[in-house]
Amino acid sequence: MIRRSCVECGLPFPIQEKGFLYIYSQPLLVESFRSFSFPFIQKDNTILFPYEEKETLKKIIDSLLRLKIKNLFAYTGQKKDKIVQPMISIETLYERIKTEPIVDFIAKGNLVSHFQPIVQLQDFSIYGYESLLRSSDTNIQINPGELFQVAQQTGLHSLLDQRARETAVKSRVNKIGSGVKSFINFLPSTIYNPKFCLQHTFSIVEKYNVEPEDLVFEVVETEKITDVNFLVDIFNTYKESGMKVALDDVGAGYATLEMLKKLSPDYVKVDRQFISYCDQNVEKQSFLQEVMNIAKGMGIKILGEGIERKEELDYCRSIDMDLAQGYYIGKPQAEPVNKIFVI
Repeated sequence: MIRRSCVECGLPFPIQEKGFLYIYSQPLLVESFRSFSFPFIQKDNTILFPYEEKETLKKIIDSLLRLKIKNLFAYTGQKKDKIVQPMISIETLYERIKTEPIVDFIAKGNLVSHFQPIVQLQDFSIYGYESLLRSSDTNIQINPGELFQVAQQTGLHSLLDQRARETAVKSRVNKIGSGVKSFINFLPSTIYNPKFCLQHTFSIVEKYNVEPEDLVFEVVETEKITDVNFLVDIFNTYKESGMKVALDDVGAGYATLEMLKKLSPDYVKVDRQFISYCDQNVEKQSFLQEVMNIAKGMGIKILGEGIERKEELDYCRSIDMDLAQGYYIGKPQAEPVNKIFVI
C-alpha cells in the first residue's frame, strides 16, 4: 500500500500553452542532451527546454522518456528565473499532458453522487445507500473507473479521492434523513497520516452538519492491502470520530477472513463472486456460512452485494444475512428511492 504526501491532494499545476519545460539537473545529464534536436538552456541546477506549442512539449518529453533516466523530475512554466511549481516525475507529466481534459475534470469538474439502495433483509426497509461518483453534467460521459485510472497514472489519486468523499457527504444533505447510512468508498493508499489526512473529511462532515454515525467509509475493491496495521490505524481514526467502517469485497483475494479478524470493521461486504448463484453452489454456501459465523461472533453486520436474482436474495435472507444491495434491489439513481418493492 503506497503512502502519499500532502502535495498530491493539491490542484495540479496548469500545463502552459507555451513556455519552458524545467528539468532538475543531475550529474552528466547535460551530456545526455547533447544529441537532442531540441535546444535547451542550462541555468544553475535546472535545464530549460523552450517550446511554442504543446505538441512540441510532447515531443520533448517523449525524447526524454526514451533516455530512460531514473528519477527525472520536471514542470512547465513561463519564467526563466526560478522554479515556481513543485516538480513531478517526467512520466507523470507526460500522462497529464496526454489526458489533460480528464485531468482538468478531476481537478475542477462538477461531481455528484448517485445513490444505490441498501436494504435490511428481514423486512426490505431502506438501511442506507452506497454513494457512487458521477458527473453532474449529462453531456460529459466519464466513467468513474476511467477517472480513477487516470488519477492513478497522473498522481492525482489523493485529490480525486478527497473530492469524491466530499461529494458523497455533501450530496446526502436534504436528500437522506438522519439515521440512514451513507456508504462511502475511500482509498487507503491516498492517506499517509490518518489523523492529519482525514481532517479534511471530518471538517466537511461538520460543515454540512451530518451526523458522523450515519457515515460508513469502506475500502474499495481496487486497493491491494499490504500494510494491515496501517489500515487498522485508518479504521480507528474514523471510529474515534464517531463514524463507521466497512471492509469491501470480502473473499476477493486481498480481503481475507483473517484480515476480517484483524481489522474488526463495523460491516463486511461479501464479494459478488460469492453471491452470484449462491443458491446453487455448495462451496459458495460454505464460504458464506464461514463469514457469517466469524462476523456474527464479532458483532459485525454482513452485506451481500451484487444481488441480481431473486434466488440469491432469498438464499441470503434464509441464512440471516443482515443487509443486501444489487441491481435486483435497485440501481444507482440521482435521487434516493424511499421504498423498495421486491417480488
